[in-house]
Amino acid sequence: MTQGASRSPGRRTVLGAAVLGTAAIGVGSTTAQADERHGGHGSSYKDLPVPTVIAHRGASGYRPEHTLGSYQLALDMGAHVIEQDLVPTKDGHLVCRHENDITGTTDVAAHPEFASRKATKSVDGVSLTGWFTEDFTLAELKTLRAKERIPGTRQENTLYDGRWAVPTFEEVLRWAEKEGRRRGRPVWLHVETKHPTYFRKLGLGLEEPLARLLRRYGRDRRNSPVFLQSFEPSSMQRMAKLVSSPRVVLFDAADTRPWDFVQAGDPRTVADLVKPSGLQWISSFAQGIGPWVDLIIPKDANGRLTEPTTLVRDAHAKGLILHPYTMRNENSFLPADFRRGSDPNAYGDVFGAYKAYFDTGIDGIFTDNPDTGLLAAADFRG
Repeated sequence: MTQGASRSPGRRTVLGAAVLGTAAIGVGSTTAQADERHGGHGSSYKDLPVPTVIAHRGASGYRPEHTLGSYQLALDMGAHVIEQDLVPTKDGHLVCRHENDITGTTDVAAHPEFASRKATKSVDGVSLTGWFTEDFTLAELKTLRAKERIPGTRQENTLYDGRWAVPTFEEVLRWAEKEGRRRGRPVWLHVETKHPTYFRKLGLGLEEPLARLLRRYGRDRRNSPVFLQSFEPSSMQRMAKLVSSPRVVLFDAADTRPWDFVQAGDPRTVADLVKPSGLQWISSFAQGIGPWVDLIIPKDANGRLTEPTTLVRDAHAKGLILHPYTMRNENSFLPADFRRGSDPNAYGDVFGAYKAYFDTGIDGIFTDNPDTGLLAAADFRG
């Protein structure tokens, strides 16, 4: 998630959210077990609780992102859906990382055997220097260990540095299948193709291997417990031809252009896509949108919320659900209205912020802190 825009939980909070989340998404065990054996068929994204709480890169507020530990904690807290971002290895395996640049999320810099792999690349028009998944085989990548991406903000998370490896998406599918059987209900996933045009030019297209895995694990149907998502609309158009799984187009800031549009010479910006005509086009191949929260409620020059836009109403009029991103508990990530105190890493009035966004009628939201999101959603539902 989080394209270019953009503490440890108390015991009572965690336990309360876990109980609440389990109750909120509980289904009849017999039906759920039968559904899970067939990839969750018989379920539907329209049956998810609203607002839907989507664990952004897992419970990334409490564990290093995109690790099995982060996914497991999110599920244990009761998150309705758990997100994965996918990038490829040199030998074509799909792994879960927010970016192909793994400099800040693994211990690769501490491996002298990979010192020569450090490189400077242009990814979607941005120059980056570091280590990249496409330069490693899966076997090599598995020698690395994951670490906290923003240790200055989330120092407690560094306790878990080195504990988990980088998971493949197939490992996540196996984990979800196992947890689904154990819990008697499907484990919902929200799966993003990262930089698909960039990787296709390298001969590492993401959509075809993703579709093969979805078919292998029975998540390729219209009512499968998975959302597919991308900042590049053409990636979701391609997926629509390969599988029937629900699809979501992600939106960055209004003045930006999807990278596939840049490469194809399409002049449209996100501002064009959020108009009714753009949403109508999106609805021809996707079931939802994932806008940056500022497209829902813009901020003024001081970072305070202003009046909501018409995006929620306009998207719903085209039959699209909305899963905006991203809620986090820390002051530095909150609108200025809801910051408390002067410490940017301290928690602010996140419940107030959730209410402001939920009041707009969104269908769900991505959050680094699923327990907080579940309590906020319960408050909203009354």
